[in-house]
Amino acid sequence: MSGFYRVAQGLRLSSLGIGTYLGNADDDTDRAYEAALHAAIDGGINVIDTARNYRRERSERAIARAIAGRKRDELILCTKAGYRIDGPGHSLDPGFLEANLHASLANLGVAQADIFYLHNPETQSDLASLIPRAFERCEELVSRGLIRFYGAATWNGFRAKDNAMQVHDLADTARNIAGPGHRFRFVQLPFNLAMHEAFSLRNQRGGTSLLQAAGECGVTVIGSATVLQGRLTKDLPPQLASKFPGLMTDAQRSIQFSRSAPGMTVSLVGMSNTNHVEENLAVKHVAPLSEAGYYSIYGK
Repeated sequence: MSGFYRVAQGLRLSSLGIGTYLGNADDDTDRAYEAALHAAIDGGINVIDTARNYRRERSERAIARAIAGRKRDELILCTKAGYRIDGPGHSLDPGFLEANLHASLANLGVAQADIFYLHNPETQSDLASLIPRAFERCEELVSRGLIRFYGAATWNGFRAKDNAMQVHDLADTARNIAGPGHRFRFVQLPFNLAMHEAFSLRNQRGGTSLLQAAGECGVTVIGSATVLQGRLTKDLPPQLASKFPGLMTDAQRSIQFSRSAPGMTVSLVGMSNTNHVEENLAVKHVAPLSEAGYYSIYGK
């Protein structure tokens, strides 16, 4: 299991995490997720990613059933708030965020979330005024023991070529509110063979990549959409196979690509199929690529 677990922010995280976004809001999908979660946890995955709006709260409730009776301190539970679930819309209002956190904790059947993300904050136009108020409330939630850390889970925010969200600015805001011990310590964004901007695009302060900038700020990066909702699990160019020794399927190679990126801590894959869990867990037995091996994928 060389390199399968990483330590970040004092947490021990599996480099492969399970996501719970896709699927119908029905009983069959609930059962499929519960089975997949059991298989994932039994196989060593301890990072579980969800949000209240995923499958109309059913993903969080499926997680609650799957983790019942398990050791809470061995799991890293991550949820998000931002989207309204009772109608269209998005909000970063502190009261809205807190209300959604309380609902998520009730759904999950736990007293505390390990990571609480602002969900796609880039959908808001006035982040300069919204983020400080949201961060102030998140620091309060930390002090009350409801969350351990908070962050920003984005889709386009950190990947934009121009006017990208700046992780330095977010970290500076948190530091101004709570000092060097602030708990803004995680960001999440898509990272995969087709969307590798976090590594390849230098759109952050000082001409650095998101992964570099996060490292400078003491912020941990979580990659989402690792297999791009299944599109990177087949038909990859044959010449890529030689870049990922010891792995047999395109899904495994796509996971290896993401989790081997310098500065990437966890790669999330949505899994509601136990066969997929078993297949993906093969990466547990293969060390991540060396830095030189990783750069060779880019022809460097």
